[in-house]
Parts: sequence; C-alpha cells; structure tokens
Amino acid sequence: MRLRTLLIWLAVLPTLAMGTQVTVSAQRLLAQSEQLRADVEAAERIGAPLYTLMVDMQAERTATAAQWAGNDGTEGELRARRGATDLAAAEFRRLADDPSRSFAEVTRQLDRLAAYRQRADTRSGPADSTLAYYSEVIGKVIQVYQQEFSHAEDAELAQASRPVVAMLQATEMVAREDTVLALAGPSGELSFAGYDQFVSSLGAQRYLHEALIVPHLAEGDERFYERVVGSADWQTKTRIENAVLSGHKDTVSGIRVPAEVAGWSSAHSNFSVQMTTLNIDLARSVLARGEAKAAELQTEVAWLIGGSGGGLLAVVIVVVFTTRSVLRRLHDLHERTVTVAEETLPEVVDRLQRGQTVDAESLPAVSGDRDEVGRISDAFARAVAVSVDGHRLLAAERHGFGLFASGIASRTGNLVSRQLSLTEDLQDTFGHDEALLAQLMRSDQLTVGMRRQIENLLILSGGEVPDPHTEPMRVADLLREAAAEVEDFRRIERQALDETSVEPSAISQISHLLAELLDNATRFSPPRSTVVIRAELVADGLSVEIEDRGPRVSPERYEEMNGRLHQAPPYSVLAQNAHRLGLFVVGHLADQLRATVTLRRSVYGGTCAVVVLPGNLLVATAPDAPSRPAPSVPAPASATAPAATAPAATAPAATAPAVSPRDLPEGLEPAAEHEPAAEPEREPEPALLTGAGLPSRRAKTPAPVPALAVRPAPAGPATRPALPERVPQSHIADQLRAPRAPETPVRPDTATPEEVADAWADYEQGTQTVEEELRRDQP
Repeated sequence: MRLRTLLIWLAVLPTLAMGTQVTVSAQRLLAQSEQLRADVEAAERIGAPLYTLMVDMQAERTATAAQWAGNDGTEGELRARRGATDLAAAEFRRLADDPSRSFAEVTRQLDRLAAYRQRADTRSGPADSTLAYYSEVIGKVIQVYQQEFSHAEDAELAQASRPVVAMLQATEMVAREDTVLALAGPSGELSFAGYDQFVSSLGAQRYLHEALIVPHLAEGDERFYERVVGSADWQTKTRIENAVLSGHKDTVSGIRVPAEVAGWSSAHSNFSVQMTTLNIDLARSVLARGEAKAAELQTEVAWLIGGSGGGLLAVVIVVVFTTRSVLRRLHDLHERTVTVAEETLPEVVDRLQRGQTVDAESLPAVSGDRDEVGRISDAFARAVAVSVDGHRLLAAERHGFGLFASGIASRTGNLVSRQLSLTEDLQDTFGHDEALLAQLMRSDQLTVGMRRQIENLLILSGGEVPDPHTEPMRVADLLREAAAEVEDFRRIERQALDETSVEPSAISQISHLLAELLDNATRFSPPRSTVVIRAELVADGLSVEIEDRGPRVSPERYEEMNGRLHQAPPYSVLAQNAHRLGLFVVGHLADQLRATVTLRRSVYGGTCAVVVLPGNLLVATAPDAPSRPAPSVPAPASATAPAATAPAATAPAATAPAVSPRDLPEGLEPAAEHEPAAEPEREPEPALLTGAGLPSRRAKTPAPVPALAVRPAPAGPATRPALPERVPQSHIADQLRAPRAPETPVRPDTATPEEVADAWADYEQGTQTVEEELRRDQP
C-alpha cells in the first residue's frame, strides 16, 4: 500500500468527525472576530474623515450665521470654512465606498450643500431654514456613528461606545449655541425662535454631560474631563449661558442678549479643542477594545483547534509507527537538502556572481524514482536547477547592465567634454564681461559635478576611477584637488597638518571619495558656514576629517550609514536606496582602497566624516620637493598696470602676482603664494585656478609642467589681460574620453517674424491646455 493511501485511511475518518465540529464552532467565532475587525477598520478609515467633516460643517454653519447677521470681516472666514468643508467632504466621498453601510444618506445631504450656500449668499428665505440644513447634515453624521461604530452585537462594546456618541451630540449642542449667538450679530438681538433653540441646546448638552457622559467615563478620561470643565474658558462659557438665560431682555422684535456674550467666541475656540481631544481619546479607546475583543475570539478559536488536535493524537501515533521506514528515507533526503541549501547552492551563487562557471556534477540530479520520497528528491533537484538558471541569468543581466551603464557614461562623458570646451571658448570670447564670466564659471563648475556623477556611474557599475598619475601627490595638493570638484568650493577650509604624499595609483580614487564627502557636507550645512577638511598622519596611516555644521543626525542613523560605509553594500540594497548614491559610491571606493570611513556627530552639532587611509598608500615627501605651483589669475588692467612695468627679474618664479580680491571678477579668488615644502599647512589655501579662473581639478594626464598656457594679450592700454587656456580633455577620465564629435552647423533661420509669432502663440496655447488638463486631473 502506498504511503499516501495508508495515511488517508488512518486519518480521514476521525478527522472528518472531529473536524466538522471544530469547523462549525471556529467559523462562528471567526466570523464574529472578522466582523469586529471590519468595524474597527471602517472606524479607523472613515471615522476620522467623518469627524473632520462634522467639525468643518459646524464651523461653516457658525460663519454663515455671522455673515448673515452682518458681522464685519466674516467673508474671508466663511470662504476658508467652506474650503475646509469641501476638502473634508471630498475625502469622505473617496473613502465611503462601501454600499453596505449607511454612508449614502450623508452623501445625499452633501449634494445639497451648494444650493444652501447660494441661499446664504443671496439671503433668500429665513436664516433658520438655511442653518437647519447644516444641523441636519451633522445629525446624519452622528447617526452614522450610532449605526456603524456602536457595536450593538456586543454588549460590552456597546456600553463603551455610548460616551462617544453622547460626546458627539453634546459637542453639536454647544456648536448650535455658538451658531445662535453668532446670528445675533452686532445688534445682539435674537429672534424668539433663535432664543428657544439656544435654550433647548443648552438644556440638552447639560443633560448629556451629566447623565450620559460623566457616569460612563473611564478614570483617565474622567480626570481629563474634569480639567476641561474646570478651565477658565469652560467657566466663561457657563457664565455666558447663565447670563443669556437670566439677563436677556424682551423687545418687540425678539430677545436682546446681554453684553457678556462678546467673550463667547474666544472661550468656545479654546475649550472646543480640548473637547475634540477628549472625543478622539474616547473613540480610540473603543477601537482598542474592539481590537482586543477580536483577538480574544481568535485565541478562543486557537484553543478550540488545539483541544481538537489532542483528540487526533491517537491517529498520529498509529501513523508514526506505520511510517517509520519512510521517515528514515525522509531523514536522508533532509540531510542532502540541507547540505545543498547551506553549502552547495551558496557556493554556486557566489561563483556565478563572480563570473565563474559552475560544474553541473556538484548539483543534485533527477533520479526518476517512482515513490513519494523519490519524487520529492527529484522535485528539489529541479527547483535547484531552476534557481541556478535564474542566478546565472541574473549575473548575465547584471554584467550586461554594467556594460550598458559604461556605454551611457562614455556617451555622456563626450557631451560633458564638449560642454567644457564650449565653456572655455565662451570664457575666452566674453572674458571682458565680468558678470557673464562669473556665470560661465558657475556653468563650468556644474559641468564638473556632472563629470563626477558620471564617474559615480562607472564605480557603481563595477568599474574603477582611472588614475593616470605617475608621480606621488602631496596631501595638500590632494585636498585642493578634491575641494575643486565641489560646487560650493569657496566654503571649504583645508588644513594639511603633516607633509606626506599619496601613491599615484590611488590619487583619483581618494580625490573622488573626498569630493563626495565634501559635496555632501556643503549641501547639508548652512549656506554661510564653513566646511573644514583636515589631514594628518596617525598610527594606521593618514586621517582626513571633514567637519560641517549641518543638522543633527540621530545615533541610529549614524549607525545605519556607517554600516554601509564600512562594507560596500550589495546592489539589492542600492535599489532600495537609490536616492542616496553618495554613500554607496564612498562605500565602494573605501572597499577598493581598504580604507575606513566613519560618520559621527561633530562638536559643533553637525557631522564629522573621518577617513583613515592605510599606510601602504602613502609615500614620504622629499624635503626638497616643491609643491605644485598655483597658476596666477589675471587681474583687471587697473590693478596690473604697475606689475606690467616692473622688470621681469624682480618677480620670484614660484609666486603669483598680488591681486586684491575686490579687483577680481565676481566668483574668482586670488591665488595664494606657495609656502616652503617642509612647512605643514595650517591655514586654508585658496583653490588652484584654471585658465578661465575656475578651480583646478584632477589632471588626468600628469606632466611636470602645468597644462595651462596663457594667451598673450594684444598690445594697447585699453585691452584686458588674456585668460589662461585649458588643454581640452585633460580633466576627464580615460573611460569617458572620446573623439570630440563635430559641432552641427547652425543653419540660418528663414522664418518670417509673423511665422515666429504664430509658432510662439501655438506653444503658449498648448502649454495652457496641458496645465488646464493637469488641474482637472487633480483630486
């Protein structure tokens, strides 16, 4: 007899008998639990919008009464209240989509809102009938609370929900008093019907508080209620109500209320907020009880099923003794499965991710057994094969995506190269215009940022930042190069406390890593604050600290970010945090350099990034090795005239001409004189400037002489000094360097002025049409 047939014969008869009984009882309890959960879910989903709609309708009713009475400055208040009511009504209509509940009556009442607003604006008909419409809608809202969220099928929950409904009714009575007093207007006179409504509302709300609310409040809610009714605003409310009852005067046309009602509005706006808080707390308490009741019913079902399971214990014992021989085979199958799942399959996946081949003999094979255990083994072997094929396809797609990203980066790099070349040409052509030159410098710096983002794409796609340097670079020059890559480089203060150099093969990677951290520091710190980067030798190598004064970050957030920086995260994590590519780039670069990057809170309240580079990336700086010369920046003619007449032999070769900062074009900085190589840099140095006056960036083609050449200025007293020229494509990665595509010649425009005007009119009309469609599509 087959195992499946044997187990069926041994288990089916007692299971059917006991299972039927358990099923009937469990279904009844689960249905009750599901109903409670559905009520709780509906209350959480609809209750808040419905309560907001009621409060907004009450406020609009009071504002309508105030405008009807002729109070000053009520038009703006009424427009605001109507807008709030429309938003609440739209939210309620969106959520109240269950046809089985009693939301349709409220929706039908809201359909008449526009008509009654028009009657209020035109003052057609009596005010009482218009205001009665608002009271009717609010009454329907309270009725929905009574029918849908009172849990009438459960006595305990019904008892707990009574104070909630009573509080809603009492709040409505107080709101009606507010409306009646607002209708009195500047004259302070009520109609007889209005006075009767005030008196009835006052009596109703006092009865609700004394008979239906206070006796049913929990201990905590009762203390909060006592604080509310004992407040000065509630006492003012009570005093005004008593004054209206006892101090009114009868006139020919109505009832004149006493002057004390002037303080009603302020007191009502204060204690109504406290009552709203109490209403919300009571509603949440009822919802919590409903959720607990549903959980109790589910627990009861679990106990029922557990007890019934005990009755099936005898059947289980018989089945166990009958299937002992099969269990041994299942145990062997389990051992093989665990070995494949914990050892073989992870090793195969790791090899596929590294691009290596997989030996098919190491995987489980299909044996073709006909019994149940053999079929399970074959099914597992097929599942492993499908999993391996999926990982192989995923690895191929990842490799293809890396090639695709590299291709995109190459094309984009070509465009960036052309953009930089075009910017250089514009700087040379329009360098005499200081304002335009500053804007061109800004454009050039943004283009440099684009280049760094392209290099980020190369790093994240599996590549590396190319580093063509052949000679070590001083740490001071490396900090300057990293700062020049940042858009807001003028706020960066550099301090190289020790004289050392960095291996040529790691210069570009370290510079890119520091540039990403500096860019993050300048973006998340106040615009006028300074970002300090400090480098000094430590026991483990070179320590570089980047300190900003940005917003505070929680310790948990620091722990999360440091976890990504200390170990390059997988691409699955990258896909979930695509908006934080900077951390991933820094993590990958740190992993390649075997460096550590740690973020912690700064003493100034901001963030301090500590980068520790290993000692094998450092080389000693020769005592006579000069620092990289800073190219001079041409000054205006008025500032450079004395220098031009001085003999050439009197100017040192390693210094730049002294130029006053105020004489430079906007956005330029003067080049500082170089200090001796043996002196550590304690003060921040200004960034090196290119020929166009821009900060120097990484030189992708190292050379012993600067790659900048100064074009000689034509003779003449009125001409300005020529701008330095930058060698094309000298600051771009080798992977991104490509032949410059020829510029497309711009053909002359043959359109007439009338055709241009017609095209512009068509463009504006199309834009307006799209904007109108977008506004209509918005909820």
